[in-house]
Amino acid sequence: METKDLLKKVRKIEIKTRRLSDHIFSGEYHTSFKGRGMTFSEVRQYQFGDDVRAIDWNVTARYNEPYVKVFEEERELTMMLMVDISGSESFGTKSQLKSEIVTEIAATLAFSATQNNDKIGLILFSDQIELYIPPKKGKSHVLRIIRELIEFSPKSNKTNISQALQFLSATQKKKAIVFMISDFIADDDYEKTLKIASKKHDITGVRVYDIREEKMINVGLVAMQDAETGTTKWINTGSKSVRLQYEKYYTDKVNYFKEIFSKCGSGTVNTRVDESYVMKLLGYFKSR
Repeated sequence: METKDLLKKVRKIEIKTRRLSDHIFSGEYHTSFKGRGMTFSEVRQYQFGDDVRAIDWNVTARYNEPYVKVFEEERELTMMLMVDISGSESFGTKSQLKSEIVTEIAATLAFSATQNNDKIGLILFSDQIELYIPPKKGKSHVLRIIRELIEFSPKSNKTNISQALQFLSATQKKKAIVFMISDFIADDDYEKTLKIASKKHDITGVRVYDIREEKMINVGLVAMQDAETGTTKWINTGSKSVRLQYEKYYTDKVNYFKEIFSKCGSGTVNTRVDESYVMKLLGYFKSR
């Protein structure tokens, strides 16, 4: 992509997603996610009703009257965006590809975090870690993330969610707000790593899918290519058993995603390409 065209695309996404984060998500995001804990603020004289466990005995002894420690919530957070850029994301039968919606969702979340002065990091993954951008603050940093989401070309088309979660656990030592954005179709062996990662981090799985992935329609004998392996097979979509087999395969993948995330105490958002991801995310934030 030419630099001029890339900048135009980045600007277009910035205008759309920043407006959403400013007017819709900023307040909901702030109240949905808590800080890492309580940080020390000051010492003041003891007042009636104060918790005696907060008494600072060293200061109390020095001034010969009781003083207590005052703590406040540490609001500054770190958001990690984990984005699946495998081959299956380059699919769409409506106005947009899954990858385009994924980029918009990631950008909206990033600008929402910026409103809170949070750090934002990015992990692009396939069946390997394709790109890692350490957490940092600022608009220019968010714009860099958007550029990478638009322009980056993965080395592999396959998916390995477990490996991505292992990388998250290895690189993020402090608690982070994590959004993993994927279709969650090509991989269903990540329970163990998600369980480990979710003990430290607040993880939400955002599943982006297309309506044509849910069911196979009858269009006769069709050559279909697997976006992740590149193999092409002739599929008889006129066969009811073939269609039912595919539907079961897809349903099993979706159920695994929902069940495992729930089991590990992680949140889930499901949004179709032709649906409003704005309403889906807003509903999720409010439900928290």
